[in-house]
Amino acid sequence: MKVQVLNEEGINEAMLGLSLSYNQPFEEMMSVAERLALMDGGHNKFLESIAVWIDITAARYWWQQFDTYRVGVTKQSESTMHTITRRPLVQADFQKPISGELLGALNELIISKDFASIKNLLPEGFLQRRIVCTNYKALRHIYQQRKNHRLPEWNVFFYHVTRQVDYPRWITE
Repeated sequence: MKVQVLNEEGINEAMLGLSLSYNQPFEEMMSVAERLALMDGGHNKFLESIAVWIDITAARYWWQQFDTYRVGVTKQSESTMHTITRRPLVQADFQKPISGELLGALNELIISKDFASIKNLLPEGFLQRRIVCTNYKALRHIYQQRKNHRLPEWNVFFYHVTRQVDYPRWITE
């Protein structure tokens, strides 16, 4: 699994919006933001204004769980339909090695362009890359639901995200 935060934008706009509720200059809102970010129930709605773009390469089985999160999250991906028959597959295309027999069968199907059969045999460990656009509030929600999940990829995801964003505690605390 690979996780790289590409960009983070909107902190100034979020502070400006927050300042409207307090009738104070937005430059003075960071201390208020530090307190409110950790309060759910609508108190931290300014987190929705801080956008985060993340480049993620993960196995299909992880994406199935990630796809639960639709509000505050958009995704652009390597389309299996458009990319799976462009080149032979190699072991690096999978989260963990697959049998040589299966890899050979998949590559024969790729040569014959039998898309339906490829999709039918493609293991859940097949890696797919997506560019995800989300926000701090959505990341906080995902963290709260998945921080103790038995699938280890969630820990990898949070480890990388929280080491690359500007305000990790707004997600994890």
